[in-house]
Amino acid sequence: MVVKSLCQKIRNKFNVSVAEVEEQDTHQTAVFGIACVALDSKTADSILNNVLDFVDSNTEGEVTRTEREIL
Repeated sequence: MVVKSLCQKIRNKFNVSVAEVEEQDTHQTAVFGIACVALDSKTADSILNNVLDFVDSNTEGEVTRTEREIL
């Protein structure tokens, strides 16, 4: 329930695609895939930074690793 709620909040606030992509069977771990479309890489990077800040400030969870691929 917590993961679904967080995904929906991220979608609504930032207009990005988000899904739990790994560790669905692990109770205390969640891995999210987040995708956005922007005109340039600077804007995309800014959106993703804002999403990470939102997750940090609105959950008790800890972001332990991030990976980015900008195409």
